Amino acid sequence: MLTTLKPRFSRVAKVEIRFLAIWIALGTLVLIDAVFLPRSLQRSTLLAVSPFAAFLAITAIGQAIVIMARGIDLSVPAIMSLSCAILIGFSAGNDAYLFSAVGAAILAAVLVGAVNGVLIAFLRLNALIVTLAVGAIVTGVTIWYRQSVGAESPVPPSLAEFGNGRLLGIPTSVAIAFLVTCLAGLFLTKTVAGRRFEAVGTNPEAAHVIGMRVRIYQAGAYVTASMMYGIAAMLLAGFIRNPTLDVGAPYFMSPIAAAVLGGVAMSGGVGNMLSVAVASIFLIQLDQSLKMVGLPTSWQLVIQGVAIGTGMYLSELRSPHQGK
Repeated sequence: MLTTLKPRFSRVAKVEIRFLAIWIALGTLVLIDAVFLPRSLQRSTLLAVSPFAAFLAITAIGQAIVIMARGIDLSVPAIMSLSCAILIGFSAGNDAYLFSAVGAAILAAVLVGAVNGVLIAFLRLNALIVTLAVGAIVTGVTIWYRQSVGAESPVPPSLAEFGNGRLLGIPTSVAIAFLVTCLAGLFLTKTVAGRRFEAVGTNPEAAHVIGMRVRIYQAGAYVTASMMYGIAAMLLAGFIRNPTLDVGAPYFMSPIAAAVLGGVAMSGGVGNMLSVAVASIFLIQLDQSLKMVGLPTSWQLVIQGVAIGTGMYLSELRSPHQGK
C-alpha cells in the first residue's frame, strides 16, 4: 500500500513546488526592493505599473492555456496590434461606435486564433511555424489597414476613461485581470470541460482512446487564448489612448516567460492560472526595479530569455509525465 501511494505523493509534491516557486521569487524580490529600492514599493509607483502587470497577466493566461494544450503561440503581438487597429478603424474615435468596435476587434482576434487552431490541431502543422507565419500575415494586414486609418488615431473617449479609471481605488485593468484569472482557474479546476482539457494536454493519445475530442480542445485553446489577447489589447488601447502599430511588440516573449515561471509545464496538462498571474507581477516589478537602478530595458529581454530557458529545463526535469 505504501509503495503504491509514494509515487503519487511525489508527483503531487512536485506540482505544488512548481507553482510555489514563483511566490517565493516574488516575495524575495519584494524584500530586496524594500531594503534597497523602497521607492519601487510606494503606492504611486505600484499604481503606475500595476496596469502593465494586468495586461501581461491576461496575455500570459492565454499563452498558458495554449502551452497546457502542448502548443505555443508566437502570434500574440500581431493579434493585439490587429485588434487595436480594428478598434480605431471601426470606432473612428467616436463613443457611438465603441461597443461594435470592441466586439469587432475581439472577434478578429478570435478568428485569427481559429485559423491557428485549425492549422495546428486539424492539419497537424508545427505550432511554432504556423503561429510565426500567421503572425507575419496578420502584421502585414494590420499595416495595410492602418494606412487607411491614420498612423496616430485616438480611441473613443469612454474607452480611454475606462482604461485609466479606478474601481474601489484599484485600476480597472487590474480588476479585470483578477476576474479573468479567477474565471480561468475555476474553469480548469471546477468544470468537466476544464478537467478534460487538462487530461488532453497531459496525454492526448490516452484522451483520444477514451473518446475525448482532442483536436477540438487543442484548437479551442488557440481560440480562447486569442480572445484573451483581444481583451488585453482593448484594455491596453484604452490605457495608452493612442495605440501605435507596434503596440503588441512587448508581448512576444513576456507571456511565455510568465507562463513558464508560473509553473506551466511545457510538456502540457499542468498549469495554475493564479501562479501565472503572480509571475506576471514578478516580471513587471523586476523590470521596474531594473529601471530604477539605471539598467537599460534590454535587460528585460535577457531576463525573459533566462526565465524561459530555466522554466523549460525545470519543466522537463520535474515533468509529472516522467516515470509513468
